[in-house]
Amino acid sequence: MTVRLLTCRGAITSHLSARRVHPRGPDMARPSSDLAAFREIFSKAKHIAILTGAGVSAESGVPTFRGAGGYWRKWQAQELATPEAFSRNPSRVWEFYHYRREVMLTKSPNPAHVAIAECEERLSKQGRKVSVITQNIDELHRRAGSKNILELHGSLFKTRCMSCGHESANHNSPICAAMEGKGAPDPNTSDAQIPVEDLPRCEQSGCRGLLRPAVVWFGETLDSDILSSAEEELDNCDLCLVVGTSSIVYPAAMFAPQVAARGVPVAEFNMENTPATMRFKFHFHGPCGTTLPPALERHEAEGN
Repeated sequence: MTVRLLTCRGAITSHLSARRVHPRGPDMARPSSDLAAFREIFSKAKHIAILTGAGVSAESGVPTFRGAGGYWRKWQAQELATPEAFSRNPSRVWEFYHYRREVMLTKSPNPAHVAIAECEERLSKQGRKVSVITQNIDELHRRAGSKNILELHGSLFKTRCMSCGHESANHNSPICAAMEGKGAPDPNTSDAQIPVEDLPRCEQSGCRGLLRPAVVWFGETLDSDILSSAEEELDNCDLCLVVGTSSIVYPAAMFAPQVAARGVPVAEFNMENTPATMRFKFHFHGPCGTTLPPALERHEAEGN
């Protein structure tokens, strides 16, 4: 895949650098919505790659911070999710992420997450592989039970030290004592202006450096190791699902079209058509939590 040409740090930027996928020409057939035909291919697939985006999490009630209503206080996400914003005001940025973490702790995986996790577990016992490549940072796939997960944009529940670089899981609520009761999204709420020494700190021996969320911010590079792993999964898959993603955010937007270009069936599950829809063999319109479970349930060819 041409992803290999882009995996060096500094060559790929995050979701800020969105370019559009060019749709198929007028001579290309429209994708099918024949569930039985998809299920027949699914029953024979040995290595399934599932690409997921914000549409999956939205059905669990996860705020997207996009569009007209996408504000936290008076800021949009792209004004807070940058290295520059963290450097200027780490207290404000941590309030924003503390709010998002606390909200996520009240949300649960929906039927789409569960269907993917159950499919992975069931097929693994048959010597078949399911891998999830997600743009989401909410860990709902993990909570649903998925094991083979590549998080392209990191996780809300991981931190990285600005001093020593140590990265670790962190599900503390609140993430530090000073964040207790902070992070309210109301536009009339004033910044807490928490002293930097009271913000989340590294617990590695002798460090105490300032922690930041281990997510890919606007203008930052994606992790080259994760991209290489995603490339390997996509090179080896014999069926690809694109679930709840807009197909306009690079580099993820080029993954499925490149899989389709080598003749591998690609099925899109989404509320609307995307710029890549006409490149795919299947398109299933509607909420992922409704369309995905019947697509991934046990096929009669699987036996017991």
